[in-house]
Amino acid sequence: MEVRSKIWIEAEGKPLFGSGREALLKAIDRLGSINKAAKDIHISYRKALSYIQSMEERIGSRLVERQAGGVNGGGAVLTEEAKDFLRKFELLEEGINELLDKKFLDIFGNSKKKR
Repeated sequence: MEVRSKIWIEAEGKPLFGSGREALLKAIDRLGSINKAAKDIHISYRKALSYIQSMEERIGSRLVERQAGGVNGGGAVLTEEAKDFLRKFELLEEGINELLDKKFLDIFGNSKKKR
């Protein structure tokens, strides 16, 4: 048996950040493109833009610097604010998972069964 959890952050009752948006920002950082990142995580470009815009609006700062396409092509990079937010979210997830694992062991003990 294993315990699982899903963490997300809301602002005024609206989703701000969670695993899907985390995956989007990490893919943008890795691939340098919103379009490529959207394809990589299997969402539409329009949905990716919507996620970015809503995150930026709710956080109150720019998370992705965008450059329109053209002769030299476009691109996107994460701002330092976005990188810092990602680091903090990862620390939050790690801390919650550690607490959850400890609580699970306290309650259920080491009851892993072989299948």
